[in-house]
Amino acid sequence: MKKELNSQKMRKLAPELDPLRIGTGWKPEELELPQIFIESTFGDSHPGSGHLDQLVEAARRGIRDEGGHGARYFCTDMCDGESQGTDGINYSLVSREMIANMIEIQANATPFDGGVFIASCDKGMPGNLIGLARVNLPSVVVCGGTMKAGPELLTLNELGVYSARYERGEINKERLEWAKINACPGCGACSFIGTASTMQIMAEALGLTLPGSALLPADSPDLLEYAYKSGRQAVRLAKEGKNVQDMITMDSFENAILVHAAISGSTNTLLHLPAIAHEFGLEIDGDTFDRLHRNARFLLDLRPTGKWPAEVFYYAGGVPAIMEEIRPFLHLDAQTVTGKTLGENLDELKAGGFYEKCQKWLDLFNERYHLSLKKEDIIRPYDKAMGTDGSIAVLKGNLAPEGAVIKHTACPKEMFRAVLRARPFDSEEECLDAVLHHKVEKGDAVFIRYEGPKGSGMPEMFYTSEAISSDPELGRSIALITDGRFSGASTGPVIGHCSPEAASGGPIALVEEGDLIEIDIAERKLNIIGIHGERKSEEEIAAVLAARKAEWQPKPRRYRNGVLRMFSEHAVSPMKGAYLSYDD
Repeated sequence: MKKELNSQKMRKLAPELDPLRIGTGWKPEELELPQIFIESTFGDSHPGSGHLDQLVEAARRGIRDEGGHGARYFCTDMCDGESQGTDGINYSLVSREMIANMIEIQANATPFDGGVFIASCDKGMPGNLIGLARVNLPSVVVCGGTMKAGPELLTLNELGVYSARYERGEINKERLEWAKINACPGCGACSFIGTASTMQIMAEALGLTLPGSALLPADSPDLLEYAYKSGRQAVRLAKEGKNVQDMITMDSFENAILVHAAISGSTNTLLHLPAIAHEFGLEIDGDTFDRLHRNARFLLDLRPTGKWPAEVFYYAGGVPAIMEEIRPFLHLDAQTVTGKTLGENLDELKAGGFYEKCQKWLDLFNERYHLSLKKEDIIRPYDKAMGTDGSIAVLKGNLAPEGAVIKHTACPKEMFRAVLRARPFDSEEECLDAVLHHKVEKGDAVFIRYEGPKGSGMPEMFYTSEAISSDPELGRSIALITDGRFSGASTGPVIGHCSPEAASGGPIALVEEGDLIEIDIAERKLNIIGIHGERKSEEEIAAVLAARKAEWQPKPRRYRNGVLRMFSEHAVSPMKGAYLSYDD
């Protein structure tokens, strides 16, 4: 017997539902169709969301043509780039939670049978993935794509370098203004493998998008076609009653992390995938990432760790091409929103001319920029990888008992093993001033603390990391360690998510000027090995830290009301995903 749709059950319970929807513009006959929730982050907030209304309408047409009715809902995200250098960036990570909360409210307040979730960027994409897991509808994700590169293949991640060079007097104001005007030539996520691009790729790697649809150029006609097909597929899934919780397993997440290693994805993924997994009833932590990254091949020659803009990712075959290179290591029987397994999807793409279509787009790109790029220049073959130990490492020790993360593919080899002098700062502003005005020296371990979830909302330390990495000497001779996080565009010797954070009384709060800090990426170590310049035994270090902890006093609460007060009270540690927890 055919299962009754949830929307039809609820119509019987709520007599006001039908007339209110008719008043909204629904036709009476549409009330009886499968009702599909279309959630997007569309809004005039930034390039990653300004074009999503077009994808919403394409998905809506697909829903209609498959015999359903789509209802549009919106929860616009913020832009980290627009908020950099201000207290506005403190709202970034908590906005992920608010987007997920609004999806929960919107989708559960009235009945729906399926969902299409449309987003592009840093918090919009993980917020939607958390939200769709929470409401557990039959769902398809549509990724909003990437913006094209500007003149001279300029991309936004280079702007931090331009700004730091201008501050140091290395370029004039006209050159800086040229970069500002040309860095974002259109809509889409920023054209490098930052957090936005990474999370689009993660959505496909999890099996939540149609295969091949992640990180297309935002103005591509192929993207509109994917949105249309996604709307149709959402109706089919709704009729089958196949919820996302029925499909996504630990195998799905392991596939995503293996893809993350292959693309040298953003370190912010270590915040987002654990939080998404938590909603699926699964536990992922830094150790999971470290285990799967070890001995994995890093294949993607895209910025910020590689050469090319993210626009060319789709032209080289996108996520499917990455997966073909690491196919022997993937769980090919993992289920996806197509109703087929990952392996079946990959085989269908290969047989259906997908890669030939991508090559035509690559040919056009080459013609536009007078290049001769081949697919293998963008996505390296497995046996010609850019690196052979993944792209991130989780470091542990008496400085970070729960862990800290470094993208070692973006770190100078000189800093893979080092002993440095501690220079602690209790805010990014203090630290950035010291770096820009040459108050830090070769051999320093620069700390920015009290910037974790409970401290200030866990903003990005982007300007400071760029100021360090753009300095030829400092970029290869000092490290930046923080309980905050970094932009996906960050490069250099930067270590983030140090847990427990300073606001929780973690060891990072106890570091004093001149303490000796050991970094060993190969051995995954991050330790305090000396006090005020003098090496000590482990026992002596432990005793000193215990004495300091006894004297330590938490800083006054930075936010006394609003969402940041809530976030500071309920966010779990950075290495657990910084999601909100209300456990006693």
